[in-house]
Amino acid sequence: MTTNETTATTSVSVPTVTGIRAVRLLMQLAGPSVVAGAIARRHSTLPLLEKVQADASTPRLVSGLREEFGSGPLLLDLPGRRVVVLLDREDASRVLEETPDPFSPANCEKVAALSSFQPHGVLVTRGRLRVARRAFNESVLETGEPLHYLAGAMTETVVSETGELNELARARGHLDAGSFLPAWWNLVRSLVLGSSAREDNSVTDQLWRLRSQGNWSYFLPHRRRLRDRFIESLYQYAARAEMPSLIAAVNQTSAAPSVDPIGQVPHWLFAFDAAGIVTIRALALLATHPRQRARALEEIDETDPRHPSRYPFLRACVLESARLWPTTPVILRDSIAPTTWPTERGVAEIPTDSAFIILTAAFHRDPQNVPFADVFTPDAWLDGRADTQAFMPFSGGPAVCPGQNFALFVATTALANLLRGNTFELDPRTGLTADAAVPATLNHYSLRFRTKPARRRYRGRPLNRCGSGTKRSGSC
Repeated sequence: MTTNETTATTSVSVPTVTGIRAVRLLMQLAGPSVVAGAIARRHSTLPLLEKVQADASTPRLVSGLREEFGSGPLLLDLPGRRVVVLLDREDASRVLEETPDPFSPANCEKVAALSSFQPHGVLVTRGRLRVARRAFNESVLETGEPLHYLAGAMTETVVSETGELNELARARGHLDAGSFLPAWWNLVRSLVLGSSAREDNSVTDQLWRLRSQGNWSYFLPHRRRLRDRFIESLYQYAARAEMPSLIAAVNQTSAAPSVDPIGQVPHWLFAFDAAGIVTIRALALLATHPRQRARALEEIDETDPRHPSRYPFLRACVLESARLWPTTPVILRDSIAPTTWPTERGVAEIPTDSAFIILTAAFHRDPQNVPFADVFTPDAWLDGRADTQAFMPFSGGPAVCPGQNFALFVATTALANLLRGNTFELDPRTGLTADAAVPATLNHYSLRFRTKPARRRYRGRPLNRCGSGTKRSGSC
């Protein structure tokens, strides 16, 4: 490179928006997520967001910014903060792949929000301690395994809980979020904390209050006494170590004290809130798309309800639910070193301590790059089309959700057993049909299904209580 070329490249800067327009753009881009409740979904605001289809504006706005400024990063120069909006899917993928260095997931706003209930969680940790905490999470959650070693025993819990929910739905003639979500939390508490936590609403109510405070990030002081009571409850369940549960697996996994093993559990409970939202929305999609529902039922017919199964098509339906309505609409990273970015005029540098934001809906629902942007297309997750896109339902790269496979196992097993027990018809007032574009915003709290008993046959296999085998003695 010549001296003149060097001078040219070092003088290039990324497109920048300042002043009132920068503030307004940030509000437009992140506003729907903030209003909905980034950490705890607000019952009061979701109906309004659904009515105005607030999430429909994100792909349009990002597309307009690409036309105006080009496809590279766009810098919003705000008072006291540099925010970099990623407009190109390759740039978004780069940031995810180059996490945690130089793009740290412990973003300042995220740390302030999540520290309200998980001050030692891996997502709010940097450096070598993050490496140790990440490794611990991956070990307990068996990140690389399609089925957790406890899947066999846990399947029995899922079957029992969804069986009770199916009976309730048949007795009432309907299923709605008001009955699904309490049953989901009974299931989650049993799987994460043990069977004695099944009806302990207090522990998840405490978590909900802490999460609701987290919606305000660093604008409100932390409720430390409430957080201490919540964490103490987790220690009590850890002392019981009821199998099969993740908290019992925590006790079986060695870790340095600095890892704070119990301190990782709050995030697992938090993440299961999103998993429940994705599951009931997937049920709504299957209830309104007859062809995909028939295919899901064929897959279910091939499995024993008591046996842990991978359910490839149901898994694709759950992933598609998360693509259409991302439960993490904004992915945040902070740069811990200067980064360089190619532009049409040369190479630009973005300073350290810049916040990078990825608006997932802008890439999941981008009609310019995704031919099926607003169509329920679970096959995309099976035929490779999803791999060619910047889809990130569980984030991506080295910081991808370590519990992705575990959450998908629970969600697909719950869906399979609900569909075995009942036929679900979604209330038409939701506006979700097979003949129209999938709405951009869907309030899961408003979902309501008419139900009638399913008449189906199953071709099952003998139950192996521990699934495909156990890795540790005494795990069943």
